[in-house]
Amino acid sequence: MKLNALSTLLQRKRLSRIQNLYFTLLVSMALCCPFAVFAQTDTTVPQSKADTAKILQLRQVNIATVRAGIRHTSATPVQVLRGAELTRLNSFSVADALRFFSGVQLKDYGGIGGLKTVNVRSLGSMHTAVFYDGVQLGNVQNGQVDLSRFSLDNLEEIALYNGQRSQIYQPAKAFSAASSIYIRSARPEFKPGEQRHIRAGLKAGSFGLINPSLRWQEKISQHLSATLSSEWLHADGRYKFRYTNGVYDTTARRSNTDITSMRLEAGLNGLMTDSSSWFVKGYQYHSQRGLPGAVVANKFDYTQRQWDRNTFVQAGYQTNDKGRYSLMVNAKYAHDYLRYLDPEYITTSGFLDNCFKQDELYISAAGRLHLLPVWDIALSTDYQLNKLDANLYRFPFPTRHTILTALASELKLNRFNLQASLLGSFIRDEVREYTSAGNKHEFTPAVLASWQPFDTEDLRVRAFYKSIFRMPTFNDLYYTFIGNTLLRPEYTTQYNFGLTYHHTFLHQSLVSLSVQTDAYYNRVKDKIVAVPSQNLYRWTMYNIGVVGIKGLETNIQTVWNAGNGIGIQAGVSYTYQQARDITSMERYKYNIPYIPMHSASLTLGADYKHFEFNYSYIYTGERYNQLSTDQNQVYNYMQPWYTHDVSAGYNFLLNKQQLKFQLEINNLLNQDREIIASFPMPRRFYRLKLQYTI
Repeated sequence: MKLNALSTLLQRKRLSRIQNLYFTLLVSMALCCPFAVFAQTDTTVPQSKADTAKILQLRQVNIATVRAGIRHTSATPVQVLRGAELTRLNSFSVADALRFFSGVQLKDYGGIGGLKTVNVRSLGSMHTAVFYDGVQLGNVQNGQVDLSRFSLDNLEEIALYNGQRSQIYQPAKAFSAASSIYIRSARPEFKPGEQRHIRAGLKAGSFGLINPSLRWQEKISQHLSATLSSEWLHADGRYKFRYTNGVYDTTARRSNTDITSMRLEAGLNGLMTDSSSWFVKGYQYHSQRGLPGAVVANKFDYTQRQWDRNTFVQAGYQTNDKGRYSLMVNAKYAHDYLRYLDPEYITTSGFLDNCFKQDELYISAAGRLHLLPVWDIALSTDYQLNKLDANLYRFPFPTRHTILTALASELKLNRFNLQASLLGSFIRDEVREYTSAGNKHEFTPAVLASWQPFDTEDLRVRAFYKSIFRMPTFNDLYYTFIGNTLLRPEYTTQYNFGLTYHHTFLHQSLVSLSVQTDAYYNRVKDKIVAVPSQNLYRWTMYNIGVVGIKGLETNIQTVWNAGNGIGIQAGVSYTYQQARDITSMERYKYNIPYIPMHSASLTLGADYKHFEFNYSYIYTGERYNQLSTDQNQVYNYMQPWYTHDVSAGYNFLLNKQQLKFQLEINNLLNQDREIIASFPMPRRFYRLKLQYTI
């Protein structure tokens, strides 16, 4: 009886949440519709009859348009945040900004210092490749890139591509993932007479946050420039949260959530006389943090600590794209160090104190040939060497050699664009001790198409098919406690069909309207699911036979001119998703862990003279934290959550230089929420930003 009553209550809550979501979407759609039409003219000076006989004065017409970008022309779904759009969001890192993209589930384990990864279209974070200035950021140990270590202070653009980037001239790595995040750092652009740009910033706020940053761009010569960017962050991370076990209800304060980190980047950018370009970049990141752990069985305090040190040097060279032949070369060396200390776990030699060292060498070459004015072909080959060293008992010390070769072709007709590629993946694992996972050789194709059905360029139809292959990570295969060399790889097939519409309006308050909607189906065989245990260091890994993922995404972006110098930007996104284990009848009715059926976001920004105002809303629907039989679903149920964030800023000149002041209020309504079960998130908190540009 109690179970039936609880199920009835959950159904009522679900209905109420869905109604609230649909109401919010209706309001959002209303924001994205035109509400006024006006013509802008200038009054003319009265003329005499003699003058008017000789001169016909035309009324001035002001044309304001927004150029259709990659969102509209790409054959694969793409979402982009760049420039002012990034600064408007109440976002602290790349992971925070990605929350506003449709089809993305952010995995956040709490607070400023918590691990943050993204899951795109329910395929898992390991299927999402992250590229920084065109070169992939790798982590062969666990396959996850912690996006919290990339702040927005030195970034120019963040783009998310489903399938792959819609171009054939790129490294083979770009073909090897089910989705890709491209992060582009700010490269210097100097106007005539400018020699340097300096921008200093300071963020401070709740939970003891202090975050100064500095970016220096220097013009060394006409064809050479340098950039230096640094950032220091410290926060105690202590925030209140609500905890209930069904009997007791209490408010506690999160502990062991402190973080101290330092980021330093330096780069050179060059342009040669033949218009070829090159770059060299060095990156260094240090951090030490507490791992707060899961709040379970009335345990609130943890003592585990983690130290990270990430270093890489990467370089690239690219010829002029205007010739018949084009060449692109990239290279990278990376060294990652991780130390994990658990004073609560006693070994024969004392506290558990594990250290991991990763080394990666990466070389890539890609070439493109213009066979005909409408036909290009490209060939790219990448080699990657990964090694993992650890002080674990019975550790096999694995080494992985990866060769990727991609052959791609593109046909560009008047209204039709067709791309096809074939990726060959050749992987060999070697171990110093015990047994390796062996060798894998796979060929995976992709086909992308885009069609403009009418004379106008406003509407485009797109579709893609892609097959992809992912090896288990070193932790999946070789970790002492949970590794299994018999763990099966994942094989993923993606289908997508979508429409894009972009139009600019003259003499109307609605300046531009951009809409993209996509329906997709993903099929994952032997999906590897990772679920954290009592802390972020230990995971439980298992395969699910076959997962079927059905989804629908819609994005609407608008720009408005409200008159009197007021500019407005509004955007809304919505995702409907079913991600289910189709091999089990008992589980077929429920999504796999942490995948909501409904999610949505709304952003609204307004500018008036020196002032700016921003509002954002994020909704994530109900989901389950484990897969189990019907009668146990109520115990794995996680309630929907939503947040309202607002900010206000003021820009003015100080000593003829630009100074920006911004105040943010996050989680305005003080909502309790959990993105990952038993990892409570902060309630309402504040941030203050100061930015001075020379």
